[in-house]
Amino acid sequence: MAKPLGANKAAASTAQTAKPKDEAKPKPDSKPKIEAAAATPPAYRMGDPGEFGRNMARVASKSQHLLSEFMKRQAENGNQPLDPLNISGAFLSLFKEMAAHPERMMAAQFDLWRSYMTLWERTAHRAMGRDVEPVVAPAAGDRRFRDKDWQENQIFDFIKQSYLLTSNWMQKTVAGAGLDPKAQARAAFYSKQFADAIAPTNFVLTNPEVLRETLASNGENLVRGLDNLLTDLDRGKGTLSIRQSTDNFVVGRDIATAPGKVVFRSELFELLQYSPTTAQAYETPLLIYPPWINKFYILDLRPENSLVRWVVSQGYTVFVVSWVNPGPALAERSFEDYMRGGIFAALDAVERATGQKQVNTIGYCIAGTLLASTLAYVAASGEYKDRIKSATFLAAQVDFSEAGDLGVFVDDEQLASMEQQMREAGGVLEGSKMAMTFNLLRANDLIWSFVVNNYLMGKEPVPFDLLYWNSDTTRMPLNLHLSYLRQCYRDNALAQAQMMLGGEKLNVGKIKTPVYFQAAKEDHIAPAASVYRSAKLFGGKVTYMLAGSGHIAGVVNPPSSGKYQHWTNDKLPATLEEWMAEAKEHPGSWWPTWDKWLAPLSGAKIPAPKPGDGELKVIGDTPGTYVLVKAGALNKPKTKQDA
Repeated sequence: MAKPLGANKAAASTAQTAKPKDEAKPKPDSKPKIEAAAATPPAYRMGDPGEFGRNMARVASKSQHLLSEFMKRQAENGNQPLDPLNISGAFLSLFKEMAAHPERMMAAQFDLWRSYMTLWERTAHRAMGRDVEPVVAPAAGDRRFRDKDWQENQIFDFIKQSYLLTSNWMQKTVAGAGLDPKAQARAAFYSKQFADAIAPTNFVLTNPEVLRETLASNGENLVRGLDNLLTDLDRGKGTLSIRQSTDNFVVGRDIATAPGKVVFRSELFELLQYSPTTAQAYETPLLIYPPWINKFYILDLRPENSLVRWVVSQGYTVFVVSWVNPGPALAERSFEDYMRGGIFAALDAVERATGQKQVNTIGYCIAGTLLASTLAYVAASGEYKDRIKSATFLAAQVDFSEAGDLGVFVDDEQLASMEQQMREAGGVLEGSKMAMTFNLLRANDLIWSFVVNNYLMGKEPVPFDLLYWNSDTTRMPLNLHLSYLRQCYRDNALAQAQMMLGGEKLNVGKIKTPVYFQAAKEDHIAPAASVYRSAKLFGGKVTYMLAGSGHIAGVVNPPSSGKYQHWTNDKLPATLEEWMAEAKEHPGSWWPTWDKWLAPLSGAKIPAPKPGDGELKVIGDTPGTYVLVKAGALNKPKTKQDA
């Protein structure tokens, strides 16, 4: 029988050194501080050894098939770059710096050794029944160690603390290596990815929850998990495509249900006009440009958290651009094409639909960057002058000097590898590759938690509309995407007034349009400090507001939820820290605060326009057809063009 997992170190040591068994027993009147378990705790006992053995044979067979399929896929993808993320380059720079300063490594090794000694000492004291403080504890918000046995079971507690000591030490050591800032950021990011990958929570024998389930089910969970893994590999055509949610959502039935009509369609987008829910509406329409990296319905998930529905209910005539999921035919479309065929074409379509020449706009994430570039182009050229009455930027960057962890993926070597992959894929970046990049930014929540749930526990993911949207990826056209990464992330050309668009050099400082910047305090894609630096570049009236939570929940936070908070400050001092020092905190959603800013810019109230009232006739119902195209299907639905 296996040794008891609940037994303590002292008991184990006594058992090894005692000679006659009766000498090892405590005297009848003695009161030992801690009792060794007489047998394996029930939670860690194997149910049926025979069934367990049969399941392990099935696991071995499926693993062999899995390995065979992996090798086959690797052979088929022989032309792919061996190191597309240039991880070797990051660690080569790190190792060179460490070798040049051996004294730093010696000091770091001594610190780690001292921490281990402290851990061993406290573990021994706990084994003798004493109360001790942990040497290290998980960071706030780290949900990997929630199971009670990570605290109550001495063996698992020791494993947890050993891992945390090593992980924290490794990341601290890398952070102090002394590399240049970009190389330092890349080495630190990939070190954290390695530390997250080797966490004891990701392995059967060192995760108490998984181990209990494995023994209780006789290994059936591992069989189911391998089936899930094989299914995900098949769906990803050899690339692991982890399911984060069940697939039983239907766009237009369960999500993206706000009523409205498609009133315009081009090769780049469909324009959705939503049906009014008020008798009167502001005369100035509101045109929303969502990011083309994801699908628009993040702004219209469910009725209770739909930004679209809420804005319509406030008396705005709302239009939303639904970008096409591009295929090879659009590979050479550029930033200028998306400005003219996206921003400008939508402005013209809204004018035809409502008769209103001026429009208030919203740009979310990368579409905000395009909207800012367009405003700078308008300021330089005079083209489409006075057509955009105001611009709201949701988690959007213009200055990329503090762009956060996404900057790790942008160097010449990685961009060259990406271009090679995109050309081999017909001129597009597959949506799964973009999804993996974003998932790596929060690997424990968006990768490893599902590895544990789907593959080790053998469970199905739960239905979750936000994660379903996150997995409903889109492709990126080659020219547009690479120019964006090179000019914005790598060169920061837009912030430095060096970016060219339509033959004009863009200077954001010449933009006089009233703008409203929304940032999120915990945003890992568009960091709040980066958005603040972006807001400081504009030459007109600028309002900056900071919301709680992150890139999605910081934006999609309806007043009815009562969640999070937001901060406001009418001033724009030099730094975000100074802004925060004088900012006023407000509980709940930022939407009503923004509405108070937008309403005075929206004109008088008029009878609410309905889709089809103007020159543009109804093509179909929302959410349209472009949003239904999956990233794996390169042929979009055949639809009548309406340019």
